Amino acid sequence: MRAPNRSIDRSCTGLVLAAGAGTRYGRPKVLAEGGAWLRSAVAALREGGCDPVVVLLGATGPDPAAAGLDPATAWHWVPDWATGLSATVRAGLGVAAAAGTRYVAILPVDIPDMNARVVSRVLDAALRNPAGLARAVFHDTPGHPAVIENKHWTGVLATAVGDKGAGSYLGTRQDMVCVTCDDLATGADRDFPGVGAR
Repeated sequence: MRAPNRSIDRSCTGLVLAAGAGTRYGRPKVLAEGGAWLRSAVAALREGGCDPVVVLLGATGPDPAAAGLDPATAWHWVPDWATGLSATVRAGLGVAAAAGTRYVAILPVDIPDMNARVVSRVLDAALRNPAGLARAVFHDTPGHPAVIENKHWTGVLATAVGDKGAGSYLGTRQDMVCVTCDDLATGADRDFPGVGAR
């Protein structure tokens, strides 16, 4: 007898980490290039297969207009953003849990050349991996996005402290798929105006 066809939950919340003050950059990176980085990050996640996409705000305050956010874009303010990246990751996982999605795709706002093809490739890899973990790699260096299934969120929360986000947990996982994306983007984050970082 043939087993019934059950649909697999492939839902993924895209999280744009945009709460920081951007001290080295000179202002919150959510405002960089007139909001171009923010728009690029949101579009990459949305077009790459994430729904919903949520921007996590902090240093610009609880008013999305202050961050130049499009009124149609979902957002969440992280009141304890100043305690470090971990606060933003924790808030994002809480949003994803409330949305009932199975996966999160985590993407910082400061990767200007991020695009939907990178997100789609990493998300597809996570969906194929029984462990539900995948991360973009650029020139042998771990980068973003990272896609994490909900069965790992407790582990992420347990290791996310101060300025350490999901990376501490992911670094311990031998079952994470590293997805080479050199052909699609540089994946370089920007810490200072006018120059690439990393």
